[in-house]
Amino acid sequence: MRHPPGDGPRSGGRAAERAFPLRQFILKTHSRCNLACTYCYLYAGPDHGWRDRPRAASDAVTRKAAERIAEHAAAHGLRDVAVVLHGGEPLLNGAEALAADVALIRQTVPADCTVHASVQTNGTLLTRERIRVLRDARIQIGVSLDGGLAAHNGARVDHAGRPSWPAASAGVRLLAGTAPEAYAGLLCVADLRHDPVEVYESLLAFRPPRMDLLLPHGNWTAPPPGLPAPPDDPAPYGRWLTAVFDRWWDADRRETRIRLFEECVALLLGVGSGIERLGLQPFTAVVVETDGSIEQVDALKSAYDGAAATGLDVFRHSFDDALAHPGIAARQAGLAALAAGCRSCSLVTVCGGGHYAHRYRAATGFRNPSVYCADLTHLIRHIAARLTRTAASTVTSAAGSTAGSGTAVGPTRRAS
Repeated sequence: MRHPPGDGPRSGGRAAERAFPLRQFILKTHSRCNLACTYCYLYAGPDHGWRDRPRAASDAVTRKAAERIAEHAAAHGLRDVAVVLHGGEPLLNGAEALAADVALIRQTVPADCTVHASVQTNGTLLTRERIRVLRDARIQIGVSLDGGLAAHNGARVDHAGRPSWPAASAGVRLLAGTAPEAYAGLLCVADLRHDPVEVYESLLAFRPPRMDLLLPHGNWTAPPPGLPAPPDDPAPYGRWLTAVFDRWWDADRRETRIRLFEECVALLLGVGSGIERLGLQPFTAVVVETDGSIEQVDALKSAYDGAAATGLDVFRHSFDDALAHPGIAARQAGLAALAAGCRSCSLVTVCGGGHYAHRYRAATGFRNPSVYCADLTHLIRHIAARLTRTAASTVTSAAGSTAGSGTAVGPTRRAS
């Protein structure tokens, strides 16, 4: 990976000594996909590394990755790690192979380390038997959709241009109906062409226990759809997300959990965040490709060819070696890795500069504000205002109840 000017705040040996251990290991079990989504940053973007990699990870790669995870967990005394089976489409490998991979990792890590396993799929290959195999292997199943209607998923087509919606929607319904305990939730990318509340409510029909809303990957050099924004609508993605937030927040019961919103609320209340898109917490995820290469997360591949590469692999290098890589070190540097304007911003502890990949500009690298700066500002200030109003109304309600009955009444409004 080449490092644009201003990146890599720490150097090798000392960086590894001060680094936070890796806790999420994303294993590319298959490097190809049975879909050809028209917006896919991985296969239709600037990075072409996938073309030269094996379609599936070999037994040797999986075994060595398991040993490296175990080595890292033992060296840092980790009591739990997350293993995410990813692609491409991981189910192209077969559910039995995925279950065997997870079993091997669990057998290899220290006895006091718990492995939380999950798979992220497009849902089209989910069958009753595959769901059973994954559930029995204690693998949580997350599904990516662009919304809960066929019209929302027009870009998600197979290699012949046929819509994936019939198979994907059937797969999610089967998952929700037969193995709710293995249903991790839904992942959806915001699309300005679609009504945000309609998207949210249509996804609720699939009974997701949780939902995650993502911004499309883009940056200053290759902006996402709708940006740069027109002067009369400076934060279109912020507006899209706040519409969903208000619908979610104002519901009379918690219909599902939305990770982006819950993390934003937590940060506003002074609690740490567990996602890379918000906050200043160190990033602790790493990817193992099908050939054993150790890489940074795929989102960086939306910036330029080779952006996620480290030059490391599981056969010759440990995950501690990965921690010393300047690209990974930059993700753990917190405030020091941000642009000057971000460091002085009043929202920095919540925003955290936004997603690292969204800060890229060809001339200056990643030390820039997010291309979504206006949108994140809009969203965070909106949620902060809603929190303030909710707190004020709760206090007023409690005071009124106390005055009227002499008995203190707790808040009737949920906090998340």
